[in-house]
Amino acid sequence: MTKKALSATVIIPARYHSTRLPGKPLLDVNGHSLIYHSYRSITPSPWIRDVVVATDDQRIKDVVEGFGGRAVMTSAEPKTGTDRIAETVEQLEGEVFVNVQGDEILLNKNFLDPLIEAFSERPEIQMGTLKRELTDWNDIRNPNIVKVVSDISGHALYFSRSPIPYHRDLPASAPVPSGAYYRHFGVYIYRRPFLREYHQWPESSLESIEKLEQLRAMERGVKIWVMETKGDSLRVDTKEDLESVKNHLAGKHG
Repeated sequence: MTKKALSATVIIPARYHSTRLPGKPLLDVNGHSLIYHSYRSITPSPWIRDVVVATDDQRIKDVVEGFGGRAVMTSAEPKTGTDRIAETVEQLEGEVFVNVQGDEILLNKNFLDPLIEAFSERPEIQMGTLKRELTDWNDIRNPNIVKVVSDISGHALYFSRSPIPYHRDLPASAPVPSGAYYRHFGVYIYRRPFLREYHQWPESSLESIEKLEQLRAMERGVKIWVMETKGDSLRVDTKEDLESVKNHLAGKHG
């Protein structure tokens, strides 16, 4: 199969109503909306056939189309980004789809290409994601930064907002041990049949507790493949994050 045949459609789920930051996709970040920065951070490549914003809010759709992006409307029913994508793919062609959350700004050129390429070569895997090593205790203890632990085959053992694994014998003042802690990115890759199946499952117990949609799949026995990346991104969960992103982007373009 050629690269073109294996290319993925990137979908950015974006909802207006956010508990901590209402209207988050439309918040101004140095003269442009947050959804603009998220959309434009995805680098066109042979591995990416299209980039689409999926939203249930006409204001977001109008803004996306205003800067030349593509947007599709969904119902207001989806509770998670994956549910919104599962609804969206019924309007799209293709078999492989990538979820980049609307508050995630990718910082590296062709950030997604290695994930799509590797996923395409492993047809037995239905869902995958990315991780990057954490080296700062503040990040490890931050509940807004999701952590993941994986088995020796690269499949997720668990995702949590808590610091995992818990290092029982490590002194409180010790530096972060190498290779112990990993951040989970708000990026997923799936095959179409899996999305249809996922969308039929009710919210799971652990998903409800942690507010992490991937746990719904794990509780159903789905193996989620986790690929390590050296790339990075900016994530906006709080007002402090928003200011940090503004400062970062101002410095980058200053």
